[in-house]
This record gives sequence, structure tokens and C-alpha cells, in this order.
Amino acid sequence: MADDDRRDDRRPDPDALLALADKDRRGKLTVFLGAAPGVGKTYAMLSRAARLRADGVDIVVGLVETHGRSETAGLLDGLEVLPRTRVSHRKRMLEEFDLDAALERRPSIVIVDELAHSNPEGSRHPKRHQDIEELIAAGIDVWTALNIQHLESLADLVAKITGISVRERVPDIVLKRADEVLLVDLSPSELIERLKDGKVYLPESARRAVDRFFRLGNLTALRELALRRTADRVDDQMVDYLKQNAIDGPWATGERLLVCVGSDVLSEKVIRVASRLASGLNAPWMVVSIERADREVETPERLQRIETLFRLAEQLGAETRRVIGHDFVDEILRLARREHATQIVIGTRRRGRMDRFLSRSLPEALAKRASGLGVYIVTPDGGDAAFAKRTLPMPRLSALRQATAIASGFVAIAAAIGKVIDLIVHLPNISLLFLLAVLGAAVSGGYLAAFFAAVLSTLAYNFLFIDPLHTFTIAAPHEVFALFVFLAVAIIAGGFASRIREQAEIAGIRAAALQSLYDFSRKLAGTAKTEDAIWLTVSHLQARLKRKVVLLLPHQGDLSMAAAWPPDTELDVTDLTAARWAHDKREAAGHGTGTLPNSRFEFRPLLGPHGIVGVCGIEHRDERLDLNAERALTAILDQTAIALDRARLAEETVQQAARLEGERYREALLSSISHDLRTPLATITGAVTGLRQLGERMTPENRDDLLQSIEEESGRMSRFVANLLDMTRIEAGTLKPKQEWMDVTDVVQSAVERTRKYAPGRLIETGIAPDLPLIKGDSVLLSQVLFNLLDNAVKYGGEEPINVYARRDGKDVLISVTDLGKGIPPEDLDRIFEKFYRRGKPDGRAPGTGLGLSIARGFVEAMGGRIHAESPAWKKKGTRIIMRFPEAEPSAMEP
Repeated sequence: MADDDRRDDRRPDPDALLALADKDRRGKLTVFLGAAPGVGKTYAMLSRAARLRADGVDIVVGLVETHGRSETAGLLDGLEVLPRTRVSHRKRMLEEFDLDAALERRPSIVIVDELAHSNPEGSRHPKRHQDIEELIAAGIDVWTALNIQHLESLADLVAKITGISVRERVPDIVLKRADEVLLVDLSPSELIERLKDGKVYLPESARRAVDRFFRLGNLTALRELALRRTADRVDDQMVDYLKQNAIDGPWATGERLLVCVGSDVLSEKVIRVASRLASGLNAPWMVVSIERADREVETPERLQRIETLFRLAEQLGAETRRVIGHDFVDEILRLARREHATQIVIGTRRRGRMDRFLSRSLPEALAKRASGLGVYIVTPDGGDAAFAKRTLPMPRLSALRQATAIASGFVAIAAAIGKVIDLIVHLPNISLLFLLAVLGAAVSGGYLAAFFAAVLSTLAYNFLFIDPLHTFTIAAPHEVFALFVFLAVAIIAGGFASRIREQAEIAGIRAAALQSLYDFSRKLAGTAKTEDAIWLTVSHLQARLKRKVVLLLPHQGDLSMAAAWPPDTELDVTDLTAARWAHDKREAAGHGTGTLPNSRFEFRPLLGPHGIVGVCGIEHRDERLDLNAERALTAILDQTAIALDRARLAEETVQQAARLEGERYREALLSSISHDLRTPLATITGAVTGLRQLGERMTPENRDDLLQSIEEESGRMSRFVANLLDMTRIEAGTLKPKQEWMDVTDVVQSAVERTRKYAPGRLIETGIAPDLPLIKGDSVLLSQVLFNLLDNAVKYGGEEPINVYARRDGKDVLISVTDLGKGIPPEDLDRIFEKFYRRGKPDGRAPGTGLGLSIARGFVEAMGGRIHAESPAWKKKGTRIIMRFPEAEPSAMEP
């Protein structure tokens, strides 16, 4: 096949197309990036805005800081400027960007200067870049300005270059997600000249800036950082374009970084270095923290430190993960191979000669075993002494006192028992008692108590049992050797015993947490209703966390509180706003997050398999949740989301089944009406047409026949309509029968006479017992029931007689209607009272609407009776329908 006829199998990258589609639904972010203040970012932004405004583009200024520069302020003329909102901050009134005004105005483009600005306390978001994200999510394009030193990943590098720590920072992910990055460049010498001319700051501020920040070396380094970051962003855009259009080109190298961090100070530098390395390689990266499975070494401070590092890594665009294992090197390498990492980034501290002699460091072990992987080692800064030392954790004074008391108690008991034994019999291995004391102290008080017990046991054994007694002098050399061996064995045994104790405590804590989750899962699995699931969740979380818990569910387009524990918990306006944000954005909001941190609750979205199902709020306390509580909370919320989603689907299934049943009934009703009303209508129409056309030419007998046909078919139609109305009353629950005394004999005779008029050719026999008592009910409804049963017998009983009997049966009054037709199959006996169910006649047709027996059952049950069918009725044929009504109590009879 020729090359030009060959099918092109190249296809665009689906992930790239999905990202492009998501961008089309959102607003676009344009960042004017500069190396330092004064390069002209705001000026360039306003100049471009003026040109677009002249072309008719709806562009407004949400906030611009001119810093007293007259040439910049002059560009605001002719542009629409939104009013600012006044915010109280530290007893001062500040004018800030009005986010709600911009959302209400909804222009095509809004200018919001100073991307790295921090909002005052009490604002909806703590950072301005979060305000801009909300504008973009609302479909509004945003222009903003940023200096390179405000990027989070460059903060430590900028501080090292300039000697100034930048407080206002922006996560790198904000710049990475920008749709357009415009570099506003100015040479360092020109910028210094502008500064000296007073075009950047006021003269006094300008002199301080030249001396401290605006030095030629600083500006050159910052300019290089800005150029490199802009080039990286352009490269990202080029790769996205190639993927979206399936064009072969300079693809990314395929590097992937795995970054290992702990709770030490160096880890922050490791993350920042890894971020710059990933940006330079255009590679994805993952930050991982490894915890030991056999011990609980994470203190609340260490957990807080890890959480802070993870948030920093996520802001810089990394994926984060926790790993539990015994062998750190093995776990790191296993994760690196599973995630297809090509490089491992890890920090190392300076180690002394003794440390290097006793053990190999983690980076060294990784470098030796990481076959095919690159290991990038980050070292501490030379001037930072904190990195050069390893500080040992010092126990608290209370822990020292407790360990000393436990050790002294066990050693004293062992010494006393040993003295008693020594008085009775001299044993050469009396030291084993002190070894038991060390083990007991280890189990009771941990390793610190075991160490103290080992030292005290050594001294006590020497003082009380080694010659010369009651001195710490040792006469025999072999006793010295035995004593040191005893000390070493005691310390080792105590360490093992304390380690087993710690592991037992950890296993107990994790087993209790696992049992709690198991109990919750089992209870949750047994709930079928949404209300049961939400109350079970809030009560379990409150008992587990000892904090107030609220759960909100969507209702009529808004969030409403579905459950809270304690039940009197209330939410204020800030809390509800944070809950709505968590629901709409599907991310955590409220206390401890970047959105509405002044809320009393932290709100987390409940994400089920089919989307968000609600929001859960956890009350803020001074102490943070520990690691086990955090894991339990995450697992409970995940299971609750699945349960709520399952309950919603079950409710939708029931509703769908009801709709299908209603459609089936409507189809059956339309089929019945179209069939059974067409015949009488055709008969009536034909009779009326004949009477009108023939008139006086017809004989009196023929006219009477036609009029009789009109009368009969009109009565038939009237019965159909009456049945439909009766069925409607039964279904709606509006049927309220009278409760009056009635004579069954009169009702039976009335119904029989009515049927004989309708079917004059049929034989209807009656048998009524003479001692029938009165019953309470509605005689009109009972007469209609009997007529429906007799009508059914006329249709399906063939030409055989119809029997109606009424008699007493114990304390019931029994009324039966029997026909001698072909009968009903046993499998259909329970269905004949269903709506629209019809059996075919011998000729194959199914007459009627199928409502007669269903109406009869509704009327009988409404009057407190029971009805059922029997077939065959007599000699293996026929059908008998029996009604039972309770006999009235004699005390209830009227005088």
C-alpha cells in the first residue's frame, strides 16, 4: 500500500483534550511576570487594557496599585474602575478588592493587580490568588501581575541571593495553570536608573531599596530566574499543543521524581529544590513520607510538620503520599519502581565520624541499592548549624520521675526477695531476680524505666551480693566481667521488653480503631434510608472525635443541615458559606484551610462514586486530630459518602419503579378505554345517525330497538366512568364509607334486581339465611360490590345459573357469588383483584376494563371486610368469590 494511502493512526492525547475542554468552560488567567518591582508590569497591563477598551472589549479594573506613579495612574483614565470594599484590619480600615462586586458586574476581563497579596483577616479567602481562582471558575478572564521572587519554590533561593525573606508567596501551581504568561523585562541598569529618578518609589524609600534589594547582582539573578521560568512555561504550552494536535515534536523527557521527606528542618529545602528540579526537567514529582509500622513515633508536632510540608508540596504542584513499612530503603525503591520514578531526591545531614562508622545513612543505602535510578542528595546550607547536629529528644521531667520511681520499685522488690533467699540458701545465680526486675520495669514504664532499672540493678547486685558486701568494690576479676555482662544483658533485655510493650500498645490502638470502623461499617451496611445513615455518621464521629459534628445535604438547590450532634449545634453565616464552598468546589473549606479559615468548623466534601452527596463539618479545637483519628475520619467519610449515594440510588430506583408502574397502568387504562368505550360509542353513533336519516320512515319497533340500544350502551359507558371514578377515590385515599346499620337481605335483593335488568336472560338464584344479623357499613358501596361481582359472573360464567348466598359463619356474615364457568387457574387466583387484570372469555376476548374486582376489594376492605376467590367452585369448574363482614357486637346495637 502506498504511503499516501496509508491510514494515519496518530491521535491527540485524550488527557490533553480533556484539559483543553475544561479550560474552555473556565475563564482565562493572564500573568504579567517581572523580575522585580518597577519593571513596568502594571503599566504594560493598563496600556494593553486601554487598547482593548477602545476596540469595544468589556474590560474593567478591579484593583490596581499605582504606588504613586503618575504615569501609571494616568492610564486609568477612560477605564471603568470597580469600587473597593472597606475591611477592618487591626483597628484600621483598609480598602480591598471587592470580589462580590466583580462577580456581580461579570465583565469579560477584570484586572486584579498584585497576585501575591494577602487579604486581611475576615476575608473570604486569605490570599488574593484564591479570589482570582473564584473569578476564573465563574467564567471571567483575569489579568494580574507578579514578581518572580514571590513564587513559593524560589523563596529560599531568593532569600539566599538577596538576603531578604519574602513573606508574600504564591504557589507555583498558580503560574503553571496560567493560560498566558507575559514577561515584562527591563535591564538591571535601566531599572536602577528608574529607581534613582523616583519613578519606582519615593526618594527616601528608593535610597533604602538601592542599598538593600535593588543591587545589580540581585537584579541580574532575579532576571535570570524570570527568564527561565517564562521559558519553562512556554515549553509547557508547546508540549500541550503538540499533544492536543497529535504532532510529533520535542516531547518531554519522561522524567519522574520521587522526593523523600521527614519531619526535620531540611525537608522544606528538599521540597523546594525538588520543585525547581522538576520544573527544569518538566517532570511530574511525588513527595512521600514513610512511617514505621511497628512503632508510633509520630508526635502531634511531627504530624503537624509533615502536614505543613505536604501542603507546601501540593502548592508547588506535587502529588503526596504516606507509606507504612519496616525497611525504609526497600519501601522507597518499591514505590519508585511502581510509580516509574527515574530519580530519587532525598536530604542528608552532616554526620560525625562515629555515626559513619556505626551505620550507613539512608541516602548512602539508597545509592547502593538503587539500580537504574538516579539519587539526588540535598545537603544543608553551610551556615545553618541546625542541620549539622542531630538533636536527641529529651524526655520530660515528669517522665523521668515516673521512670525512676518504677525502676526503683522493681529493683527494691528484687533486692528484698534476693536477701530473703540468701538468708535461707546461698545461690550463685541470684542476679536473675534483678533481670526480672528490669523486664518488669520495661513492661510497666518503657525503655527509660528499663535503662534506669538495669543501672540500679547492677549497683544493687554489686552492693548486696558481691564480696566485699555493702561496698561498690569488687575483689574478684571474674565478678567484674560478670557484672558488666549482666548490665549489657539487662539493658538489651529491657530494650526488647519495652519494644514489645510499645508494639502491643500500638497494636491495641490500631485494633480498637479497626474494630470501631468495622462496627460502623456493619451498622452502615444495614441502613437503607438516608436519614438513618446521616444520624449514624454524626453520632459515631462525635463519639470518636469528641467534637461537634454537622452534616449538610443538598436540598432544593442549596445546602441544608440534615443532622448534627449534639442536636442543638448551629451554624452561622461564615460556617454556611464555607460549607457551600466545600460543596461547590469539592475541596475542604473552613478552619485550617485556605478558604474562610475564620469558620468554627472544617468542612469536607462527601464524594461518592456518582458525585458529591453532601458536606461534613468538624468543630475546631485547640488540639489537632492525631494520625489515627485523621485516618478514621477519612475512612468514615468515604463510607458515609458511599452509603448516602447508595441510599439515593435506592430512592431513585423506587421512584423509577413507581413511574414505570404508573406508565403500565396508564397504558392499560388507555387500552381498556379505547377498546371498551369504542363499541358503545359506535353503537350510539350508528343509532343516532339512523334515527336522523330515516326518521318517520322507520317502523315504531325499529325506533324502539335503536333507542333501547342507545339506552343500554349509555348505561354501559356510565358504568365504565363510575368504575374509573371509584378507582380514583380508592387510590387517592378519599373513600370514606358510611358506618350505618344495614340489612344484608335488602342489599342482596337490590343488587340482584339491578343485574337482572342489565342481563334479563340470565338465571340468578339466591339463598339467604333467615337468621342473618345486621352489619355496619355502607349499603350503597356493598350494593355496588355485589353488582360488580354479578357482572363479572355474567361475563365469565357462560350460560349456567349464578348463585348468590348469604349466611352466618361463626361471628362473621358470609356473602358469596358463584358462577359455573370454566374457572380460574390456581396461579391467577391472587391476580384477579389487581387493577386492569382481565381473563379472556371462551371466545378469546377479554371484556371490561379490569377494574370491577379491584374496586370490589377496595370497597370491602374500606368497610372492614375481607374478600377472596375460590376455584373450582363445584364439580371442578366455576368460580366463587366470598366476602366476610364481622357481626356487630350486641352492645353496639341501637335500641
